[in-house]
Amino acid sequence: MQLPLPAAIPITIEEDETVAGIIDLDDFITLATRYAVEPDTVVLVSGGDHDCSRYSILARNPCCVLTSRRHLACLRTAGAVTLLPADPLALIDQLLERFRPDHGLVAPPFCGGLVGYFAYELKNRIERLPQTANDDLGLPDLFLMVPEELWIHDRLERRLRRLRLKSPLSQAGPSADQGKATAAPAPAGGRRAGRLTSNFTHQQYLQAVTQVRDYIRAGDVYQVNLSQRFSLPYASDPFALFTALFRRNPAPFYAFVNAGDHQIVCTSMERFLFRSGDRIETRPIKGTRPRGATPEEDRRLSQELTVSAKDDAELSMIVDLLRNDLGRVCRAKTIRVLEHKRLEPYQNVHHLVSVIEGRLDPRHGYAELLRATFPGGSITGCPKIRAMEIIDQLEPQVRHVYTGSIGYLGWHQNMDLNIAIRTGIIHDGRCHFAVGGGIVYDSDPQDEYEETLHKGRTLFETIQRLTEPEA
Repeated sequence: MQLPLPAAIPITIEEDETVAGIIDLDDFITLATRYAVEPDTVVLVSGGDHDCSRYSILARNPCCVLTSRRHLACLRTAGAVTLLPADPLALIDQLLERFRPDHGLVAPPFCGGLVGYFAYELKNRIERLPQTANDDLGLPDLFLMVPEELWIHDRLERRLRRLRLKSPLSQAGPSADQGKATAAPAPAGGRRAGRLTSNFTHQQYLQAVTQVRDYIRAGDVYQVNLSQRFSLPYASDPFALFTALFRRNPAPFYAFVNAGDHQIVCTSMERFLFRSGDRIETRPIKGTRPRGATPEEDRRLSQELTVSAKDDAELSMIVDLLRNDLGRVCRAKTIRVLEHKRLEPYQNVHHLVSVIEGRLDPRHGYAELLRATFPGGSITGCPKIRAMEIIDQLEPQVRHVYTGSIGYLGWHQNMDLNIAIRTGIIHDGRCHFAVGGGIVYDSDPQDEYEETLHKGRTLFETIQRLTEPEA
């Protein structure tokens, strides 16, 4: 199926030279607040002091938007909406190839291409898997747009750049100012948070963990990432939730997507895929300990994590899975584990992280890279396909963006996608957020249940503060 677009779409770029001066990350977030209310806006914010925490991006005013749901894709431009019974991953490469930018990577890390999300359920377009979980939200499996306005913030240089991309597709569309004029206002705050509900009862979750352990005992799998989804009413500004969470616990791969009828608030610290030229990198996370109340306790907890045989086994298992995934599309003998079990401290937890790289075979584009690796093995289990079958059997609702990916795919052989963990989906007056963990044979069901409550507490408490009525 061919996209209903010209075979070659010229793209020109110009930079707004009036944007100058020293700009801190807080200033960038304040700027993003002005635009986040607009549909078809994506904000990628990188915080913390890690080696991948440098650039933040505001993308808006797209010339076209690609979405898909199950077997039907939709391409929306200024002039038309076209439904396509096509594989959405095949359309990704085709869409990127149609554009002919007149510029290189003049403002790292991203100067044009696709920005948005891949929902976890896109796995069903990659593998033949059952779909018995209830799709109660009915949201797209994929949301990607080609923005014509980019704001790029460099945290190290404290520099902000504004880029305007122009194509024939946008000439009949609304101007940026017109887009602002028609944007819906942010919902008012001041409503009390309602009752928190889950798609599992306490006993049901314990039973699901036990079933996973039974599958492990039978030799079906070594590990399964099991989650439960919490929901509660939310009628405040979605971007206010995003900023409140970022200020409370900054991390490298925060993302906000305003897709019109739903918004995504993602507070991830995990990189799924990074591309620069032919170099591909992934950084799986396995193993977590809370930060200590004192320096002594903090050192004790971090040391406990680094010597944990259980956490070492889990991370090593996922590293092997991802090496195998990358081996399907990378050149032979190029895959290396650059770092294994690196301890990364965050505001409230320590994590173990590994860094794996490979060199992409030039025969493969973005679509084949995603087919080989999506969804990330750290949030499915091992072996991946059987783990996903068990997840679908045991989890009552589909995950949607949770454990999918958010980020960009550029025209210049550049890509950065996160693993969408610690992610809220705001839709129809409610916020849904799932939390989970890797279940192995040694897992204790009650401990696993309590871990999900601990992981969800920050988001729930932040929503409560935002929605409490003013005194």
